[in-house]
Amino acid sequence: MTAPLPVDPQAKALIDQVAVQLRLAAQAVAAAVTLFDGGATVPFVARYRKEATGGLDEQQLRDVQAAHGEAKALADRKTAILNSLTEMGALTPALEQAVRAAVDRAALEDVYLPYRPKRRTRAQVAREKGLEPLALRILAQPLTGSPQREALAFVDQAKGVDQAKGVADAEAALAGARDIVAENMSERADIRAELRTAAMRFGHVTSKKKRGELPPEAQKFRDYFEYSEGAAQLPSHRYLALCRGETEGALSVDLLGNAGAWQAETLRRLGEQPRSPFAELLREAVVDGWERLLWPAITSAVRGELKERADRQAIAVFAQNLENLLLAAPLGPKPVLGIDPGLRTGCKLAAVDAQGRHLHHTVLYLVQGDVAQDRARQDLLRAVQRFSPAAIAIGNGTGGRETEAFVRETLRESGSSQVPVVMVSEAGASVYSASELARRQHPDLDVTVRGCLSIARRLQDPLAELVQIEAKAIGVGQYQHDVDQGLLEQKLGEVVESCVNRVGVELNTASESLLQHVAGIGPSLAKKIVAHRDEHGPFADRQSLLKVKGLGPKAFEQAAGFLRIAGGKEPLDASAVHPERYAMVRQMARDLHTDVARLIGNRALLQQIDAKRYVGGDVGEPTVRDILAELDKPGRDPRQQFEVVQFRDDVRSLADLKPGMRLAGIVTNVAAFGAFVDLGVHQDGLVHVSQLADRFVKDPHEVVAVGQKVEVAVVEVDLGRKRIALTMRQQKGNDFK
Repeated sequence: MTAPLPVDPQAKALIDQVAVQLRLAAQAVAAAVTLFDGGATVPFVARYRKEATGGLDEQQLRDVQAAHGEAKALADRKTAILNSLTEMGALTPALEQAVRAAVDRAALEDVYLPYRPKRRTRAQVAREKGLEPLALRILAQPLTGSPQREALAFVDQAKGVDQAKGVADAEAALAGARDIVAENMSERADIRAELRTAAMRFGHVTSKKKRGELPPEAQKFRDYFEYSEGAAQLPSHRYLALCRGETEGALSVDLLGNAGAWQAETLRRLGEQPRSPFAELLREAVVDGWERLLWPAITSAVRGELKERADRQAIAVFAQNLENLLLAAPLGPKPVLGIDPGLRTGCKLAAVDAQGRHLHHTVLYLVQGDVAQDRARQDLLRAVQRFSPAAIAIGNGTGGRETEAFVRETLRESGSSQVPVVMVSEAGASVYSASELARRQHPDLDVTVRGCLSIARRLQDPLAELVQIEAKAIGVGQYQHDVDQGLLEQKLGEVVESCVNRVGVELNTASESLLQHVAGIGPSLAKKIVAHRDEHGPFADRQSLLKVKGLGPKAFEQAAGFLRIAGGKEPLDASAVHPERYAMVRQMARDLHTDVARLIGNRALLQQIDAKRYVGGDVGEPTVRDILAELDKPGRDPRQQFEVVQFRDDVRSLADLKPGMRLAGIVTNVAAFGAFVDLGVHQDGLVHVSQLADRFVKDPHEVVAVGQKVEVAVVEVDLGRKRIALTMRQQKGNDFK
């Protein structure tokens, strides 16, 4: 049921290239590309077009999309270069073959470099003086002749006033010729490619402390004041740290290599003849071209490749962390009290209903004396009695543990200790509270109250709340401000889209922020859907979406399966079954002599269905089995069940921590070098990758995820640097049993 391969030779070549690169079937790649070109989204294709793509999963589809885009961009660049060379009159069969054979952008640009329009160089000046023939003699390395005598033919005195070009003497002529040789050498594609590969494999990235007096904050880079590591082995987080130190003026970063050996190899490639009278001139040109042109270009290329590699790895870490955070277990649609801690200015308390709507807010003053504290207790208990919260969410910022202790003690003394008290990450809450979106949602509320509402709602549904905040502000990244921002935005957008569509969205209650991430909708349609809902009331069924102005059949096709309508007139609208398959489900019900409503969730009836009986046309067995699984547990939330994590009451600050203590914590961030864990002391501890398990761990994500509850042991506490070293290893014979 896969699509046929494209007939166009260039299109087919791109498909074949991507298929080989990703080790996928060419027909599956062709089908995916055809669907994407037709406006299909990755979530839609992954879930509802499995037959067409041979069951490619979401990550494979994104890889196809990215690889095909890169391959097409390279093909377009080759076409542009060939057109440019043709216009110059420089295109030869050999040059055309070299352009078409280039396997990546770097190799392609190396081929084009000698012909690329550039600023006036020393070599160009020498060519204008007519010194090209002398440069060719140096490159030819003849075994006879005299460089000095031959150079005299290019001196102005030998030509006469009318032909003078500014060549004063033989030395000036030879210097100009060497400039031409140096540039020719530095622009040779084979030399550049080999040296770039060697530099990546054997070069060393070094860093030194910048000269002069540095500000105190530069001390955070002191581990890199005298540092060297092989470029091939340099981890992404260390390279990004070096780049940040360089940007902040604390470090000088360079790339070093075996210049002597690599220059000797360059001379060999250029055909050096040691007995030639022109050999010394070639060596001088190579050394000059190496130092002035070639090595700086190679350094820039290698550092660019290292940066791109580091960016991609850091962004991948950020994306994984963000996915885990967005898919954290929700409390669900239940009333919640949210508290934003603040000792000096007071704790803001806000009550929200099951749908996250603001009901009430006040301020609790905990450290302004006994009278204020007694009033705070009364206000808290009144709010608990009035709104019957399913839980109390407390932000984990400054004063969070003190606030938590106050709330727990107040509830315990009043006999209300059954109400769970949950510490919630408040990262990004202040960003949301000051945003234009928050002002539109709550125009009459102060920014501090808006932040408190965000804390409460992210306990109810982390996904629905966090999509309203710029992903970079959520605080689960690794050098997120140092990486390629365009690539970061793209990747984070993919993560949010994937999570939203995996969970599904309740059409009649979802915010504009949440709706815009549903496949096929986007910001403009999301705004129109909310406006239509506000004007005409809740949607009765999925089909009613087509009444929204601007939402046509294509958008409906992409979005409908990910939108839910609970309690509507069509039972299947509450499930992930796509409307295009409703007829099939109705036929299943008729075949079992029942109706759709009775079929949904009835495992005994569903087990009687033979999936193969409904295969036909564009519907294969994978789709039928997906439908049966969805009918068994319709609209099931893929996220885990909510679980309260409680910190130790006797540990509230760094000073309370002692080596050997075992504590429960929550993973707040995962980096390539380990995981950060919140212990409730206002400073996350670090579990180095070597301490994550009693086995070798290559990728920390193999063991931990953001939002995961873990048990750790304290290894070391550095109060001065505010650092906590932790372990998750079960070491025998010591304090960490």
